[in-house]
Amino acid sequence: MSESFEIQAESRNDLGKGASRRLRRNENKMPAVIYGGGQAAESITLIRKDFEKQLENEAFYTSILDVIVDGKHESAILKDMQRHPAKGFPMHADFLRIEANKAIKVHVPLHFINESKAQGVKIGGGMIQHQATDIEVQCLPKDIPEFIEVDMLNVDLGDIVHLSDLTLPEGVVSTALALGEDHDLAIASIIAPRGSKAAEGEAEAE
Repeated sequence: MSESFEIQAESRNDLGKGASRRLRRNENKMPAVIYGGGQAAESITLIRKDFEKQLENEAFYTSILDVIVDGKHESAILKDMQRHPAKGFPMHADFLRIEANKAIKVHVPLHFINESKAQGVKIGGGMIQHQATDIEVQCLPKDIPEFIEVDMLNVDLGDIVHLSDLTLPEGVVSTALALGEDHDLAIASIIAPRGSKAAEGEAEAE
């Protein structure tokens, strides 16, 4: 990963829902927590507009972040985030400290390529449906991929792309597939457009 992200944070002692509301309303800041790595969880404060700017970069979600709390540097990943249900801005973030030799689980976005050139689209006139936009993988922090490509070029009408069809980087495993073949989830498919004879045939078969 070539991207590097630095997050300036302050330690926070004023805890509770009321304190968090005051923080967001009066100071344009947001509460967060950093935990893991064999250390105690620590409540911290972020500048919301700076954090929002970083969220615009897709690489941020799968990068090892340099979280600086009162001048102390800690390596972490963004593990979870809560957004406002109506306005969408971030309200709280969870950062997980990482250890270089310890595998972690992280969600990685899927990048679908060659969709307009797919056999089932270009020749069969079908439409692509995405059943997933990211997958959970497990790997060492240094091996976290920024994204995983899903090549749709040779996918035909009626075909389904499963987890097992993806090519994962070395050292990266799917947490779902690790549970067995029954967890080989669908990622994408090409279906006949509604109203076509093929679609009517599929409906009758179902």
